[in-house]
Amino acid sequence: MPDIRRIHFSVLIHAPVATVWHAMLDPEPYEHWTAAFTPGSRYEGSWEQGQRIRFLAPGGDGMLAEIAENHPQEYLSIRHLGHILQGVEDTDSDAVRAWAPAFENYTFRPVPDGTELLIEQDVTEEFERYLLDAWPRALERLKKLCESGRSI
Repeated sequence: MPDIRRIHFSVLIHAPVATVWHAMLDPEPYEHWTAAFTPGSRYEGSWEQGQRIRFLAPGGDGMLAEIAENHPQEYLSIRHLGHILQGVEDTDSDAVRAWAPAFENYTFRPVPDGTELLIEQDVTEEFERYLLDAWPRALERLKKLCESGRSI
């Protein structure tokens, strides 16, 4: 049974909460900041609470999740349910059941200088080092995007 850990990140972004929210979740900016994880990352589905969403790499492999909570511009919780390999969703294998469900949560806090974004994510030891490296790069990309003044 894998050891599940919760990792935490935070970043101050000098932009309004609405700007950060849309940069994180709208398709075009999402692809920009998530390239720090895998270039060409995208999602299919809806951010609406209770809806399924697929997070995909260019080859079609990825993660299957559902939106556990969505309080617009305040809090978003993603419940990861399984893997997608070669187009096939796996939510029942022993390997997936050992870690699923796993949560990825975002808290958006307005502060005088903009938005404080807090992230907590459940990870297995196998992926912890990768995510500890990738998240700061992704957040730097998101910060630059939000603070650039580009319309997003």
